[in-house]
Amino acid sequence: MKKMKNYYLQLKHPQTMERKWIFPLAIGSIAFLFILFLTSLTSPDGMPLFQLRRYYSSSSAAASIFIESKLKPLPISDLPPPPRFAYLISGSAGDGAMLRRTLQALYHPNNQYVVHLDAESSADERADLYNYVTNHTILRRFKNVRMITKANLVTYRGPTMVANTLHAAAILLKEGGEWDWFINLSASDYPLVTQDDLLHTFSYVPRDLNFIDHTSNIGWKEFQRAKPIIIDPGLYMEKKTDVFWITQRRSVPTAFKLFTGSAWMALSRPFIDYCIWGWENLPRTVLMYYANFISSPEGYFHTVICNAQEFRNTTVNGDLHFISWDNPPKQHPHYLTVNDMQRMVDSNAPFARKFHHDDPVLDKIDAELLFRGRDMLLPGGWCIGSNENGTDPCSVVGNTTVLRPTAGAKRLENLVSFLLSDDNFRPRQCK
Repeated sequence: MKKMKNYYLQLKHPQTMERKWIFPLAIGSIAFLFILFLTSLTSPDGMPLFQLRRYYSSSSAAASIFIESKLKPLPISDLPPPPRFAYLISGSAGDGAMLRRTLQALYHPNNQYVVHLDAESSADERADLYNYVTNHTILRRFKNVRMITKANLVTYRGPTMVANTLHAAAILLKEGGEWDWFINLSASDYPLVTQDDLLHTFSYVPRDLNFIDHTSNIGWKEFQRAKPIIIDPGLYMEKKTDVFWITQRRSVPTAFKLFTGSAWMALSRPFIDYCIWGWENLPRTVLMYYANFISSPEGYFHTVICNAQEFRNTTVNGDLHFISWDNPPKQHPHYLTVNDMQRMVDSNAPFARKFHHDDPVLDKIDAELLFRGRDMLLPGGWCIGSNENGTDPCSVVGNTTVLRPTAGAKRLENLVSFLLSDDNFRPRQCK
């Protein structure tokens, strides 16, 4: 009955019932518009006001956790990003085990690697290296180690060594992604600093610089190397034999100036690009000349870079190696032993050569300079596993951009500072 009465009153006084709802509706609308207005307000940095308030309240709550309430967040790091290196590690017959050890001592997930055992090595030796590269858990995960399976025949002192270097560089340009410097090493080389040391120090080095020991004062090499003409059988034979000489001699070239130096170098990506693509004809012309030049790895890149206007002022006169020579130098340097350990460290060089396979000095370098366990990858900031009881810390992978430099970084910094000093850098460029 009551419901019917109410229904009746609504029919009788409809305007009265509607007026009942006008006031609450108006109040609700005004409140909604006010809230909408507040949310549209922004701080000077563009953050909505309600978010800014929530940010400050949460920051205050977080700050109250600390005893020292005046602690401030660290500023965003302005350190340059670490570079990436592209390595060629090459060896000949019997070098398979040593090449593998050198690869382990140089490894970092952000670098790129090409390994090559020349055609003189046995099929079994190459298969062992290939199986290691393709089956190792970390190497397979990052896919940054490539083996040249169709091996090149490389003749010592011949131009086939230059051809092999260019081959590896071309592979790295095509398949290696982004990298900054190309470094060529042999199985007889070994690092004296960690890759974290190298990456940290070279973060501050201009990436167009080329570390290449060079001089135009070729001296006795003019008569014994520039004027004779040799043929490298490795260019057309299946079996390796020594180079042979022809009786005719030639004059020193006049189209370009000859330079010579160390066969070991760290070359910038722009210069490697130039050598491979050769948008000028200079790299090809010089390559054809050095096809008949004894010990061409000690002259080809040096002559190209110092005759190329675009790159001649990018050279740093040093090969980043510790090498023990006779005085005057003979054809081969001394093999390094434990007795040379302190001299290697004092040189501040990141690499040294030559070493006998499994010489005790290598174990000493691993233990004291590289902190690397036997048959393990080189540890770095990316390795977050435990090293207790002989466990490989690199079996657990963390952030690959984290660097953990050691005392080797300071030694390397001293070397680079010396090479780039006013007394050494400009005065020794391509002269």
